[in-house]
This record gives sequence, C-alpha cells and structure tokens, in this order.
Amino acid sequence: MAKRFIFKISGLLIVLLSIVLLLTTKDDSTLFSERVKVSLREVGNQLLLINQDSTSLVLPVKALKNNTFQLTFEKPLSFEPSQLVSIIDASFHKSALPNNYIVETIACEAQEVAYSFQILNNVENSIVPCSGRYLPESCYAIEVVFTDLKPHASFKKAGLYSLLLSGFGLLFFGFYKRKEVVLSTKEVGSYSEIGSFHFYPEQNKLVKHAEEISLSKKECELLEIFAANPNQIIKRDELTKKVWEDHGVFVGRSLDTYISKLRKKLQDDTSIKITNIHGVGYKLELT
Repeated sequence: MAKRFIFKISGLLIVLLSIVLLLTTKDDSTLFSERVKVSLREVGNQLLLINQDSTSLVLPVKALKNNTFQLTFEKPLSFEPSQLVSIIDASFHKSALPNNYIVETIACEAQEVAYSFQILNNVENSIVPCSGRYLPESCYAIEVVFTDLKPHASFKKAGLYSLLLSGFGLLFFGFYKRKEVVLSTKEVGSYSEIGSFHFYPEQNKLVKHAEEISLSKKECELLEIFAANPNQIIKRDELTKKVWEDHGVFVGRSLDTYISKLRKKLQDDTSIKITNIHGVGYKLELT
C-alpha cells in the first residue's frame, strides 16, 4: 500500500512538471533558423548594393542539413572577400547569432569553393585567408555552417516527453492492483464449493458430478479450515491445535498423513493443490 502511494505521488509530480515544462519550452530551433535567414538576406542585400544592383532578387535562404544555410542570388555578382567577412560579421552580430561558423563561397557552375573562412569566439584563432582581389563576376552560393550550436529544443522536448511517459508509468503502477482470483469456496446451501467439488462438512463428504467421496472426521476438519482460508498459509501449530489438541492427543506425523490423504481425494481437480510451505505450514491453492 505504501509503495503504491509513493508511485502515485511521484508519478503525479513528474507528469505535472513535464506538462509545465512542455508548455513553457519554446521551439528555439525554428526561431534560430528564421533569425539566420533574415540575417543572410541582409548580407545578400548588402552584397548586391556593393555591385550597384538594387533591382535583382536575393533568392530565399535555404536551411540545409547539419546547421547549414545557403544564400543564393538571381543574377551573377562580384565582391572582394574582405567585404563578405565584414558584412557577415556585422549582420550576425546585430542578430545575436553564434560566433562560431564557417563560410564558403561556392562557384555555381564548377561547384568548387572560390573562397572560405572560419570565425571563432576567439578572434585570434579565426581563419581568414588573405584577400585583396575581387572574385570575378559569376554565379555564387554562400553557405554558412554553424559549428558550435547547443542542442535544439526538439531534443529537449524529446527528453520531456520521455519524462512524461515515465510519470504515467509510475501512476499506472500506483493505481494498478493485481486482480485477485475469486476462489470458489462459497457457501451454497449446506455445502461449500472447492474447485469442482461440493464439500459437505456436516456429512463428511465431497461430491463431484454425482460421485461421492467419503472423508474421515480429521480429513473433514482439516479441509474445512483450508476452505475457510483459501490461498492463505496456515501454520502447522494452528492445524494441529484445532484438529488434534482440542479434541485429543496429537501423535507423530498425523498431520502430514491426513494431508496426503486429502491430496489423493482432491487430485481429480488440477486447479486444487495443497502446498507444503517448508517449516511453516500448508496452503490450499485454487486457480
């Protein structure tokens, strides 16, 4: 009972905490992606303005795999690499984007990297190759890979859902109660039902399908005790006291002998067993 109560309380607290956290956790991954796209569109706009192009389009920024984003243009353009470094740095700083990233400028036709650089939190460790000459006018795609992102909210939510399921599991174990077998030892008129047998204690007999099985006085007294306490362990001392000591002298292994006789008379019903609990007593098992 105490264990089930602990399961209930623990499960309820975990479920409530999980729900609160799920409701208050924002989808940071979606917000981050949108911020990057806005920032890169501004980068594209600045590069076009350098080319004195105020009419052609910056194509929609694509979110690729592995925290990679791609910026493309409607028309060819040309720029000096250091301009790209400063424009991206300013735009990312304004949008409060992470400081660890790699930028690659890819020639569309050859699908080769025309220029690349890496920025780290520690500026001294950043890798920005020498620049000074303009990249010739051509079709370029600029790809940015963020190299040090924290786990997205989707991973956090997966953990919270797992926590929620564990809470429901505890609640299940807290409220679950194994269905106990209702044993057929009920009183029906002047007899009790024990499995498929009708037990008539006053007549010292068992009846099964019109077949009568006679019981001795001691067998009947023992079976009456068992029938009143199905699936419960009854100590040897209790059995001997009620059957022998209150009505005469108990001799040797009389109890074991009568138990053996009862087993033989009940053996036609496999759902009935009289089990010896070593060193303790006996139990009438009905399934």
